[in-house]
Amino acid sequence: MKRSGFLLVVIILVAFLLRFWQLGVNPPSLTWDEVAWGYNAYSLGIDGKDEFGRFLPYNYLESFGDFKPPVYAYLDIIPVKIFGLNEFATRVPSAFFGVLSVIVSYFLVKRLFYNSSQKETLALFTSGILALSPWHIMLSRAAFEANVATFFIMTGVWLFLVAVEEKPWVLSLSAVSFVLSIYTFNSTRVVAPLLVIFLGLVFGKKLLRIKKYTVVAIVVGILLIAPIVGFLRSPQASLRFQEVNIFSDSSIVKTANTEIANDHNAWWSKIIHNRRVGYAESFLKHYFDNLSIQFLFIHGDGNVKFSIQDVGQMYLWELPFFIAGVIFLFKKREGYWWIVPIWLLLAIVPAATARETPHALRIESSLPTFQLLSAYGLSMALFFLCSLSKKRYMLKNLALGVIVLAIMGNFIYFLHSYVVHYPIQYSSEWQYGYKDAIAYAKTVQNDYDQIRITDELGRPYIYTLFYLKTPPQDFRKTQDVTRDVFGFVHVNGFDNYRFGSDEIDRNDPTKKLLVIEIPRKVPGNVKILKTFRLLNGDPILEAYTF
Repeated sequence: MKRSGFLLVVIILVAFLLRFWQLGVNPPSLTWDEVAWGYNAYSLGIDGKDEFGRFLPYNYLESFGDFKPPVYAYLDIIPVKIFGLNEFATRVPSAFFGVLSVIVSYFLVKRLFYNSSQKETLALFTSGILALSPWHIMLSRAAFEANVATFFIMTGVWLFLVAVEEKPWVLSLSAVSFVLSIYTFNSTRVVAPLLVIFLGLVFGKKLLRIKKYTVVAIVVGILLIAPIVGFLRSPQASLRFQEVNIFSDSSIVKTANTEIANDHNAWWSKIIHNRRVGYAESFLKHYFDNLSIQFLFIHGDGNVKFSIQDVGQMYLWELPFFIAGVIFLFKKREGYWWIVPIWLLLAIVPAATARETPHALRIESSLPTFQLLSAYGLSMALFFLCSLSKKRYMLKNLALGVIVLAIMGNFIYFLHSYVVHYPIQYSSEWQYGYKDAIAYAKTVQNDYDQIRITDELGRPYIYTLFYLKTPPQDFRKTQDVTRDVFGFVHVNGFDNYRFGSDEIDRNDPTKKLLVIEIPRKVPGNVKILKTFRLLNGDPILEAYTF
């Protein structure tokens, strides 16, 4: 136990270092969603209102019209108060809960495999693999609310098992954790209820034995979820889903109609080419995209925010152990083994309904089941090697050496690529350039009647608010906001800042203008005042005047 405790401390320290070291520097800039979290935390910390003035919003943050679940912003209030409104403070909750997830995974695995002689080893391997996981590291180092929601899902399952085994009063804490995940990330609004229903059904008899605590937990869960039920049923809540889901893909309907017409509207064709069949096929394709070897072990997610592109969401060395883990899991059937595959499969459901697949962020609530399966296979392999006779000493040491070298080599390659090459190669994908441009605009803003910032990089108003540290009261007084028919929010300007690419009247003598635009849209015969560059040296923005 002393050795296990020491190893767990080492794993936690490694997880902390990998998630907090240079947190404000890499990734190289903040996405607009990250900036929105930071500024809303800043605003809530000042007067208890979000950027648009809603007091203590509990059901959503309107933000850009994507109606974000609010928990991340509340968790970010204290870091922003302590460290200021900056990149590091904005990302602290994700990194912090990422480390906590590594810790919880250890205790979770010990509960899942309570009757296994290998449970201690398996728990340490799972938390260790999660600590080094490229998937979890990258999602912990940016302000992704999914990463916090994953912690709540993991904690909910762990506390549930603690409750049904020995401490029934903990069941209410499990309910709280599951509900918090629903207040944190959109995908867990599907995953959490499915997991709760599944656990409730399979542990029904045990829950009846602790009936009093079960009823209390149900009441607690209902009371906590009740305030947002109305919102969850509103058009605003489904806005993001309508934007990205496969069921709004009209091409499937067009294809079905074309095939039926080609078959002269035959009754059998209407069955075979029914649009529902098409949507079912699309769902299954998108579902299994998230289980592909290319995604999991080779290249990872195509979105560079979730993968460095030449390492999978998991390491290549994990592939044989992952396969072995699946086989041994079903063969040995230790403890509550069946929770692992069901949890993994349920967590992919929300991503399967989206057009963009595979998607590392939308299925993050499946963690640590992937790492657990790799750990299971690895522990079985090491158990086999350790059981070899002394006559096979050389073979055993050679196999152990190959495994260690593969693990270290894969990890060092990922870490080197992420620290050295990734920021330079992909700074453009992180809206790099806004910070420097707005810092420059701040130094000269009193010299101009109006400063216009392009929206070509996306959501310039929130970056301006963030980097100017604009008091939210001042923003609300001067904001020029429009909301379109789809519910999206467009901030056209505030104070003397304007955003977008509207036509500029360069002949208006009453206005002295400063314009910040992408280079290809800068007109001729203007005075270039400053050029802002990506980390690879390419120009990304230019400040000019007439």
